[in-house]
Amino acid sequence: MRIISGQWRGRPLIAPAGEATRPTADRVREALFSMLASRLGSFEGLRVLDGFAGTGALGLEALSRGAAQAVFVEKDAEAVSALRRNVAKLAAPAEVIAGPIEAIGTARHPCDIILLDPPYGSGLGETALARLVECGWIAPHALISVETGRKEALASDFDVLAVRDHGKARLHLLRAPG
Repeated sequence: MRIISGQWRGRPLIAPAGEATRPTADRVREALFSMLASRLGSFEGLRVLDGFAGTGALGLEALSRGAAQAVFVEKDAEAVSALRRNVAKLAAPAEVIAGPIEAIGTARHPCDIILLDPPYGSGLGETALARLVECGWIAPHALISVETGRKEALASDFDVLAVRDHGKARLHLLRAPG
């Protein structure tokens, strides 16, 4: 696994051993960031939250493309270890929160981009969105990506901008009301 574009393009990422973490495939990340870039123009200065972060590939990709800061949320201890090593290796402007996103505390600053990649079939995407709204993590007009399994629907009160299938994955691109 590697960073696709930006200042860290081509840099490899450390992944935890075993099957507990399912990294987003490079081609799915490329599709997601193409959808985001076409709507944002630039990532410069944006704050990003990468929930169910695993290796941190999504948030690190946003930082590589110019985002100002990222918050990573991950509960699996081995994934947190790999994530912290990736953040340190890149000297990324990031905070790592070790714990479940469902228990995240109040935001110091709302985020402009929310990237959620929960375990397929878990329904945790909807749970995480509700918690992030409740705790002030989602900025007005934020773009939100939720990756689910291809056959999963996503119930949300956000504006649906796009739903795209890529292999076994389905990307839901949403916009927070402003």
